[in-house]
Amino acid sequence: MTSIAIFGAGGRAGRAITAEAVSRGHTVTAVVREPARHPDLPSAVRGDVTDPESVAAIVRGHDAAVNAVSPASGPEELARLDLDPEYFAKAADALVTSGVPRVVAVGLFSNLEGAGPLPEQFQAFARAHTAGLERLRESDADWAMLTPPALLSLEQPRLGRYRLGGETAEEGHLSYADLAVAVIDEIEKPTLHRARAAILNAD
Repeated sequence: MTSIAIFGAGGRAGRAITAEAVSRGHTVTAVVREPARHPDLPSAVRGDVTDPESVAAIVRGHDAAVNAVSPASGPEELARLDLDPEYFAKAADALVTSGVPRVVAVGLFSNLEGAGPLPEQFQAFARAHTAGLERLRESDADWAMLTPPALLSLEQPRLGRYRLGGETAEEGHLSYADLAVAVIDEIEKPTLHRARAAILNAD
């Protein structure tokens, strides 16, 4: 059994990852901004992934941490958000300096090589994601970034299988459930070390 701190556990990806981890018997700390809004999450705690002291306190004693945080709850809110350009870089810093042995982050499709750019209103979000990846690459930590396709679905069923690509964008689709399978696989039996990979449906 592994102990995992999941940052962003209240979002779509975070909820799927939390459910997958619990189903495999792992001990989960679900980190959210407002625990009272998520009474269904196991061991929900308040935390800020950009705050090094908060992150270090939460991950102490854990085997791994997952960053599935989004600064907004959906595209409309994200388009209006005055996002700190260092948001994901601060998150990466906090995680890699926390002492947790393994960090797995969820990446952004538009930042893969060859991917088309996001609309203008989301460019700041994409640049912030890039800064976070760069900060991970500058660190000495054991990290992996899994980048799902743009077509990421809540409705598609869990297949329990997927395909890892490289750093180049490929057309495809994936369910949140299978993204979660890949994230927990990378904690249980890591194949990526200090690397980013696209993840796609296996079919």
